Amino acid sequence: MQAGPGRDVGLAARLAARLQREWLVGGPLAAALTPLAWLYRGVAALRAALYRAGLLRVAALPVPVLVVGNWIVGGAGKTPTTLALLALARRRSWRVGVVSRGYGRTDGAVRLVTRAATPAEVGDEPLLIHLRSGAPVAVGADRVAAAEALLAAHPDLQLILSDDGLQHLRLPRALSLLVFDERGFGNGAVLPAGPLRQPARATLRADELVLYNATAPSTPLPGFVAARGLCGAVALADWWAGKPAALDVLHALRGRPLTACAGLARPQRFFAMLAEQGLAFAPLALPDHHDFATLPWPADAADVLVTEKDAVKLRPERVGATRVWVVALDFAPEPAFEDALRARLAPLLPGA
Repeated sequence: MQAGPGRDVGLAARLAARLQREWLVGGPLAAALTPLAWLYRGVAALRAALYRAGLLRVAALPVPVLVVGNWIVGGAGKTPTTLALLALARRRSWRVGVVSRGYGRTDGAVRLVTRAATPAEVGDEPLLIHLRSGAPVAVGADRVAAAEALLAAHPDLQLILSDDGLQHLRLPRALSLLVFDERGFGNGAVLPAGPLRQPARATLRADELVLYNATAPSTPLPGFVAARGLCGAVALADWWAGKPAALDVLHALRGRPLTACAGLARPQRFFAMLAEQGLAFAPLALPDHHDFATLPWPADAADVLVTEKDAVKLRPERVGATRVWVVALDFAPEPAFEDALRARLAPLLPGA
């Protein structure tokens, strides 16, 4: 019997799932990919050496840049961290803008994000950041060009946050915030034999801080812990109107037949938090950055729960009679983190 396209897709999915497991604990498939990991490390080391030697140059920007990134691939919590930093900036009256590549965009051109933009134009996470925080956001494959466009439109900005970009070495940075979840360094290998985008280190540089999106530190690196939970739900139309989520709205859904959708790198975390709130639901795990070009839930679904990252791709007029509820995340770094961040930024921000 010949292998058809369906069998090929199924085999690829099984291999991908197996590799994801081995990225955590190691195994024969990860070991077989070690020569490619050596090549990856070599290319990355050569590129870094070219920057150190001045053959490739870091760009100059008139304001400091704080890069929020992670060494490990796949949903460590950069976007919630960026939103938490923007909330901290509001409390401190810092004028902050955001740049991002905008994963999943139809092109890599520089573009300023507006409320009227679509995820296809600017990416789902940059649009969510703009809608949730009101901060100015620019996207572009060239983050330096995106930062320049952002500063041209908002010359009063004091600080730029880069949502991802640790490996974008041309982008200058005054401080790098490394975000880890409970996976830590995984199996300790770089891509494709492991989940790391760059080799792990046991020590931090002077311009680095670590934030753990986990209940406890998951690497030897010193850092701070963030508490993560659900802060409530809000109807989809109300979410688009800017109304906040409320915990009593979420709890009122207990006892109803629910479908929970999550287009995340790690949807099980979202499902676990819903279960902790006493909700019973049919889980519907979708690929990360799922485009929602068609509605993925059953046509007769009465109540559907989605994440904010997915809500940016769901206009209220598209969902028909289904009641769609947007479940919002509460992400709060421990108080000592704010003190450490302020101490690092104070020399760079007048009045900080």
